[in-house]
Amino acid sequence: MGILNVTPDSFSDGGKFLDPGPAAARALQMQREGADFIDIGGESSRPGSRPVTSKEEIRRIRPVLKRIAGRVQIPVSVDTWKYDVASMALDEGASLINDIYGLRSGKKLARLIARHRAGVILMHMKGTPRTMQNKTAYKNIEAEIKASLRKSVETALEAGISRRSIVVDPGFGFGKSVAQNQWMLAHLDVFSALGFPVLAGLSRKSFIGHVLGGAPADRLYGSLGAAAAAIARGAHILRVHEVLPHRQLAVMMDTAPGYAADTLK
Repeated sequence: MGILNVTPDSFSDGGKFLDPGPAAARALQMQREGADFIDIGGESSRPGSRPVTSKEEIRRIRPVLKRIAGRVQIPVSVDTWKYDVASMALDEGASLINDIYGLRSGKKLARLIARHRAGVILMHMKGTPRTMQNKTAYKNIEAEIKASLRKSVETALEAGISRRSIVVDPGFGFGKSVAQNQWMLAHLDVFSALGFPVLAGLSRKSFIGHVLGGAPADRLYGSLGAAAAAIARGAHILRVHEVLPHRQLAVMMDTAPGYAADTLK
């Protein structure tokens, strides 16, 4: 899943794709590089960020959706938790809603997604982007994240969203300390027990910078290492800034076990 932030303030690439022209060109580039999805975001969710209005989010996202309509042949996701933004996006051809609040904002959004027969990514986050890094205490991180995701799944199913249209995301970097992010990476397979595909959003995250140092743009190799660990632990979707190297990594991770088995016969 290629990340396309049409924001001025995202933690890694804010401002690069504010103009719809370069944003659409980037979407097409990611498709050529092997992305299976493109995820467009019009509101930063970096730690400490403040929400923008639905009107502003729509102003940023709609022109990009219009420019890529009929040109991007892979599913387009829109990263939003707002009903008005999701409604516009689905009307303009998006087929997934990536909700960082996991439908905690209300059942109205879930019913909208169901009516459009769209997909939904349900993420776990403790608090809000503005406060989440002040809320990293857990009594049992596995149990608490699973319970939250189960509640999100229940909301989705009750609204009529198909089980086959649900993806869960434990929320790397969203209300988690460095050590907690590292624990999740080592134990990502526990979230597969929920019965849904698992998305891992690791690309350029701050816990990688904590281990390796460097600015977000310098974390490609660390992101690839984390992605390899995530795939080994059962991740189904990688949400990434650099599509091509992650695509190549994923292909090799997928083919290597079969190759090894064949050579042992």
